[in-house]
Amino acid sequence: MKEDFSYLFGEAEQMKNDGNHMEAVKTCEKILMEDLDCVEAYEEIGDNYLSLREYEKAIKALKKALKLDARSANANYLLGFLHSATGDFAKSIKYLEFADRCEPNHPEILRCFGWSLYHNKQKERGIILLERAITLTPDDSLILSDLGVCYLNNKNFDKASTLFKKVLMIEPENAKAKECLNAVRFFKHEYKKLKKSAEQAEI
Repeated sequence: MKEDFSYLFGEAEQMKNDGNHMEAVKTCEKILMEDLDCVEAYEEIGDNYLSLREYEKAIKALKKALKLDARSANANYLLGFLHSATGDFAKSIKYLEFADRCEPNHPEILRCFGWSLYHNKQKERGIILLERAITLTPDDSLILSDLGVCYLNNKNFDKASTLFKKVLMIEPENAKAKECLNAVRFFKHEYKKLKKSAEQAEI
């Protein structure tokens, strides 16, 4: 990143954090008017369009970033995240695997990589990566929640419950975690009933 643009990047970051994504895009476009080969500007534009769910515009910006720097971990991660969000997990894995090679043991890359693997018929490996991400950042509510959902889907209700309870310790008003914890309790109860009925039917 060029030093001359540090103030504009700071402004764009603040706008993004405040949810003013189009303003952030316009700020990054000012940078591109001065330096058309600024990888970070394309990445930021892609990230903001991703937040707006304008996926085609995000892809266009991020692919421009990769043309300038094919080994950009951030651009590969963002494209992987985008394809995961749209349900193309195979394509997501391609980008995230490369991002992980470029920047190993990055918790957010591992979170998305693990999630995509889990949903692309590689459940065991996906959970391993999510567990590694938790080891690196034990209080990350997004990683805790994703891992909790995976364990819930695997009917490992005790582990799922522990993870969602930890999220609520960190973020007591997290509505998704509350909803998921209620789902864990419901499905655990129903699964026990089904198991008991099946055992009685065998007698």
